[in-house]
Amino acid sequence: MFSAMPLNERLLRALQELNIKTPTEVQQQAIPAALAGKDLRVSAATGTGKTIAFLVPVLQPMFEGKAAISEGSRCVILAPTRELAKQIFKTCKSLCRYSYLKTALIIGGEDFKYQQALLRKDPEIIIATPGRLLEHLQKGSALLSQLEFLVLDEADKMLELGFFDDVTAIAGHSSEQRQTLLFSATLERRGIAELSADILSEPETIQVDSHRQQHKNIQQQVILADDYDHKKNLLHWLLSNETYGKALVFTNTKTDSNRVRGFLRGKKYRAASINSDMSQEDRTATMTSFRSGATQILVATDVASRGIDINDIDLVINFDMARNGDDYIHRIGRTGRVEQKGLAISFITAREWNLMAAIERYITVSFEKRTIKPLAGKYKGPKKLKSSGKIASTTKRTKTKAADPKKKKKKKKTGPRPSKPMDGFAPMKKKK
Repeated sequence: MFSAMPLNERLLRALQELNIKTPTEVQQQAIPAALAGKDLRVSAATGTGKTIAFLVPVLQPMFEGKAAISEGSRCVILAPTRELAKQIFKTCKSLCRYSYLKTALIIGGEDFKYQQALLRKDPEIIIATPGRLLEHLQKGSALLSQLEFLVLDEADKMLELGFFDDVTAIAGHSSEQRQTLLFSATLERRGIAELSADILSEPETIQVDSHRQQHKNIQQQVILADDYDHKKNLLHWLLSNETYGKALVFTNTKTDSNRVRGFLRGKKYRAASINSDMSQEDRTATMTSFRSGATQILVATDVASRGIDINDIDLVINFDMARNGDDYIHRIGRTGRVEQKGLAISFITAREWNLMAAIERYITVSFEKRTIKPLAGKYKGPKKLKSSGKIASTTKRTKTKAADPKKKKKKKKTGPRPSKPMDGFAPMKKKK
């Protein structure tokens, strides 16, 4: 129970009103270590309560009024996407309801001058995307010289999006005496070790539920598909026959997210799409509609896989298979949250078979093969497989005869090469 932890009564009251009573495993391990003042590297699967795991130890000393500073901000929380930053901001505001702590959301796509006005008020907590916060630091809008806490959420995704230099630059603007907490789905991604060495000081490593571990509450299925049109028919059938409150459909490209949304609207579904080409205003409106239930089906690119914190998504469909194991984990992690049951279905064409096999090996899970009889396609899977589960080549190699070293190759007889006239000179005539 959170009540057994040395937390301020007002913070405990806010947690209770959010119906957060029993800490998850990552919270049980990370909160005491962070309260002890240690830098942390924390790896935990999606949906395990990482947001509370870093917000509680950051807010606790502020609720107690400890180490108040004279100017600037006390805490910066960085997130890779606007949607995730907004989710953290919402949770943080709820936890701060019984305090005078000010929180500012600083993300791209919003009015820069308005954000400058917010930062001039020296909010205790800044929740930001790296690029936009660095802009403010370069223009002198934000002051982090007395920063007490720097938190990186989804650090692996930040590196994937190319924010390494931005993050290290932000750390360079902040106090060296700060406490730094790094949270990631995996600590194995390239660059995590380098980033940790740059911005953390003697960190303690906490690993809870390997990111490759199967989501116990999620049934994971694959359905073989012939092509794009076959996928659309399968999608229509599933959305018409499965039981769900909200469904999330993933595509790999922005163009396909809009095409699939158009197809679903043509079939009279309450569908919307979200991708990085949309303005922040449109993205916010789309998420609000999906959260309220006005939109039942959201078609998204991976920009949404780490920014949707909605507990009542029952169905996730990978219209396109995720490009790697980590993205797959984050996609299906949008369902089966808070001990609820979820269903994740991936469409697999011949081109996607090897990708599916690689993801199975990466997350150590065997996907359940499913067939929809009314829409059974021509593609039945590969005839022959390697031990890795990937497609084995069925073409026979022609054997070439090995050359006998005893036999000498016969040299071809060649006569004298005919002389060619040089440029600018006429050929010489032979004397009779």
